[in-house]
Amino acid sequence: MVKLHNENGFISISSDVFTKLTGDAATSCFGVKGMTVRSMKDGLVHLLKSEFMGKGVLVTYNDDDSISIDLHIAVDQGVNIPVVCDSIKDEVRYKVTKGTGVEIKRVNIFVDSMLLG
Repeated sequence: MVKLHNENGFISISSDVFTKLTGDAATSCFGVKGMTVRSMKDGLVHLLKSEFMGKGVLVTYNDDDSISIDLHIAVDQGVNIPVVCDSIKDEVRYKVTKGTGVEIKRVNIFVDSMLLG
């Protein structure tokens, strides 16, 4: 949880807010099929439904009140993965910072799967 202080008091922002904003930003980018998670039971990668996309996002709180975000995605077959990842990074940084005012130190993207369109 991040606590921000302003002249009126404190604001606490939970990781659920960051995961929701991140998931929405990432899945809105061209070429992204959705968020993924690796099953602990069978080790397979599973595409998440929209209501569970927060499971594909890990938020780490840094000492300087910034956050780092790891996200796991599946992309459409044939897309340029570096270009898609750059687009996701820009979109996540913009939407999370605009929505919360919290600085993002790092966005790490793990492409777990490539799916047929």
